[in-house]
Amino acid sequence: MALNKPLLGTNFFAGDVVAGIGPYLAIYLLSAYHWSPGAIGLALAVGSITTVIVQTPAGAIIDATRWKKLILAVCAVAVGAGTALVIVTEDPVWIVYSAQILVGLAAAYLGPGIAAITLGIVGPERFTEQTSANQAWNHAGNVFGAAAGAALALWWVTEGVFWLIVAMSACMVVSIALIDGRTIDHDTARGGLTKEPDGDDQAAGIITLLADRRLIVFALTVVMFHFANAAMLPLVGQKLSIGSGTNEGIAFTAACVVAAQLLMIPMAILCGAKADSWGRKPLFLFAFAILPIRGLLYTLSDNAYFLVAVQGLDGVANGIFGILFLLILADVTRGTGRFNAAQGAIATLIGVGASLSNLVAGWIAQVGGYSAAFIFLAGVAVLGATLFALLMPETAPHKAAGAPRLQPARST
Repeated sequence: MALNKPLLGTNFFAGDVVAGIGPYLAIYLLSAYHWSPGAIGLALAVGSITTVIVQTPAGAIIDATRWKKLILAVCAVAVGAGTALVIVTEDPVWIVYSAQILVGLAAAYLGPGIAAITLGIVGPERFTEQTSANQAWNHAGNVFGAAAGAALALWWVTEGVFWLIVAMSACMVVSIALIDGRTIDHDTARGGLTKEPDGDDQAAGIITLLADRRLIVFALTVVMFHFANAAMLPLVGQKLSIGSGTNEGIAFTAACVVAAQLLMIPMAILCGAKADSWGRKPLFLFAFAILPIRGLLYTLSDNAYFLVAVQGLDGVANGIFGILFLLILADVTRGTGRFNAAQGAIATLIGVGASLSNLVAGWIAQVGGYSAAFIFLAGVAVLGATLFALLMPETAPHKAAGAPRLQPARST
């Protein structure tokens, strides 16, 4: 199949834009302004809480609107502006919080918007392949951004990594403009519509979605995945920065990002090749199993190279999760017309989990040390993986009971 190149470019530049300034902000506030782990956790949580509040209506708006490209472009500009606010401030708390709120607002729309445009352009039969390619380019963008950010921090200015995010936001706007809006089928972009007896195509009601046990189990377990995962990188960044300057701390954090993102690229390719034939469940369980291993390994050493190497495992877990989340959700919501609304609602719950992760783990690290926080996060991951294994059925169309096998689309 011919991949959509403007979508690949959009995802490349979105690598740094969607990730935002969170991991770098944590180390920047700790090293440059000497904020406590608890205060840093609160600052990170502000952006996540904003996303939580906006995410569900954002998904519904993406389903309903035909201005998807414009929304993505505005969000990219917002991330750039929020990042610029952080680097021009002299540490007033309200500026940091305002920037996080702006980035949080944008983050609520970026993920669902990109997924919707992808589904609307390529359709469900080609969604797995295009999504895996999107994710591979997204991770490549993250590798480029992190590596360039580390170089800028070490050899130019500490704030160089933030200016890089501003530049990539601008490049993302250009890539979005290159997407041909005429190729987007907006009904397909929302997951397809149900044919009613009167002949009208309508979206399913919210009660219909809530009655789907698969959706409820999936929502619960992905929240636990993110609760276990969200605080790990900021905590590792703080642990690496102890005894180092701001520049070195940012460089170490960037090295963690690069280590993870390099592994995410082959994971994205693997999912694109095997998620349909192997099914979704075994791949998702494998990603879940990485989290407790990673959490426990963090407690074994303070060596910077060891911690960066362990962080590479994040690439295995999140490289798989990033694709499987969209594929499973597309499976479960097919024909409901609520793909993006459901994505937004679950992302809201994920935001709650991520916010609580930073708040709770930051407090545990402050009171009991970093090892205690990592052990706690590992325990949450074990519980979430167990629930997914026991309660979540397979959703791949040709493997789910009674589902017809998808026919491959013709190459164009």
